[in-house]
Parts: sequence; structure tokens; C-alpha cells
Amino acid sequence: MTLRVGVIGTGMIGADHVTRLTTLVAGATVTAVFDVATERAHQVAATAGATAHTSWEAVVAADDVDAVVIASPGHLHPDQAIACIAAGKPVLCEKPLATSSAEALRVLQAEAAAGRRLVQLGFMRRYDAGYLDVKKAMADGVIGEPLLAHAIHRNATVPDFFRGEMSLTDSLVHEFDIFRWLFGAEIASVTVLPVKTSPLAANGMRDPQIAVLRMAGGEVVTVESFVNCQYGYDVRCEIVGSLGTVSLDNPRTTVVITAGHRSEGVPADWQERFEPAYTRELQTWVDGLAVGRVGGPSTWDGYAATAVAEAAVVSYAKGEPVDVVLADKPALYAGED
Repeated sequence: MTLRVGVIGTGMIGADHVTRLTTLVAGATVTAVFDVATERAHQVAATAGATAHTSWEAVVAADDVDAVVIASPGHLHPDQAIACIAAGKPVLCEKPLATSSAEALRVLQAEAAAGRRLVQLGFMRRYDAGYLDVKKAMADGVIGEPLLAHAIHRNATVPDFFRGEMSLTDSLVHEFDIFRWLFGAEIASVTVLPVKTSPLAANGMRDPQIAVLRMAGGEVVTVESFVNCQYGYDVRCEIVGSLGTVSLDNPRTTVVITAGHRSEGVPADWQERFEPAYTRELQTWVDGLAVGRVGGPSTWDGYAATAVAEAAVVSYAKGEPVDVVLADKPALYAGED
């Protein structure tokens, strides 16, 4: 049986998801879309043979929609996710779950009240082959007991409207999730440290920055955020254990050797770097729904990552460590990393 998917939001990531679901993912078809940019919504709908609806509520309510992908602006995610829960329709919600922990908690409480998982968060790094290898090395014990980690998150450039706090809420939120997942523990506190500002930082933005995460198990993670590095998109990490280390580098590309030099490319952006992970994420979601299962990053994961980002923004302003305070974890999510 083919899963009929409605997509809310047809901007860059939403349009990409429509293309993936239409051309790369088996067992799914896009039947409905919505975006406030009406012309763009009609253009995207035409590529998939879908209907462009006049509201996101109509997408959720449509009889020919079995499940929903939410790719709208972050502040709209809570109401849209809650509507999907009320309709009993599974949803893949792009990050963030919400722009505040209080709003994320609303979604968490709605799903817990429903008594079953319906929401998966779009933390696609958990489907990246490199991160899966790192997770396996840690789980298999080949590096001994994991003690600390170092990470890099660099973008070539960001738009002029981008501000320093957005590197925490829009970029490093992926690190907040991935290190919770890798270590299987919550982040207890976060400290954001300013460093010497790049002369190329947009509008005098504080960039780069260092975030120090202290895990509940005592491990420490240092994360460099540099959103105007100029040379490409560069995401790396190293886990240091009691017996060795495991590292994630950029995927290998074609190596050119000429005139006494050796060179290889760096991904231009997040789309190029994580394209396979996005496809694997969607295929896994569709395959799970085919057998009645919603897995992957949960609403709790979305709530926890939002709470860490919120604490990071406070630390950014104060320049001191800030504890991450979480609500009690509902039984629905018990046993999840």
C-alpha cells in the first residue's frame, strides 16, 4: 500500500522533501501541499501531481493524506504537529519542534495524552552513515569508555538577517541532538564562549563561537560554531575514549593530484553533505509507517534539543554556564536514548 503524504511548507527543505518522496523513496506519494507562497506551492504540487491546498489545516484534514511532513517556519510547528496528533496522522516534523521549550512541551503533552507516538523529528544526522559508524564504535566498546568529544560545525556563509543566537537555535541544535544520541544521555548544562570575531562576520555578528556541553554522565563536549568560514560546509566530530578515539570527517570526494598538489572538494552546503541522510530518513519513516510504527527521533528529543538551545541563548547573553531544566519524561518515551 502506498503512503499518501501531505507536505506543509514548500520552501527549500519542503520542496526537496517533495522531490525525494516522489523520485527516491519507495512506497510513498505526495498528494497534497500547502505554502503561503501560493505560486510556489502550485509549482511544487505540479511536479508531484499533488493538490495545492489553501491552508495547512486542509492538508491535515484531507482524506487522501495518510501522513504529514511539516517543513514550515519553526514557530508554526507546534500547532501543526498538535493538529496532526488530533487527527491521528503520523508526522515528520523538521527541526525545531518549537522555538521555545514551553511550546515544545505543548506538543509533548498532546502526544503523551494521545497515548502513542505519532511524531518523528527531522534530525537527519542520525541517518548519516558516518554518524552511524561513530555510534556503533561507541556502542561496541572499541574506544573504551567515552570520555569527551570535540565537534566542528561550519557554514561558508549565512544570510544578512542571521544573528549570533541563530547559530545556536538553527545550526547547533543538530549537535545538541546528536550528542544526546551518541552518549545516550541528556545535556546537563551549556556554556557559550565568545572568541575573536572574524572580520568577515555579517553585520558584526559574534562569530565564531564555542559551546561547551556537560553531559549528565559527566562527559564534556566542545563544539565550534563558525557560520562564515568562507570555504564550504564542514561538519566533523571526534569522540575520545579510554582506549582510543573515533572520528567523523567530511565524506571523501574525488581527489585531484596535479602540479605537485593534492586536493579534494569540501561540500558546498548542508544539502550536498546530508542528501543521502535525508533520503534514508524519509525511507525509514515510510517503511515504519507501512508496519504501523513511528520510530526515530521523538517528540521528547525535539523538546530536549529545544531546551538546550534555549539555555544556550541565555548563556550567550550572560557568558556563564546555564543548567538545562527538563520536565519529567512521560512513560511514552521511556527507554529511548
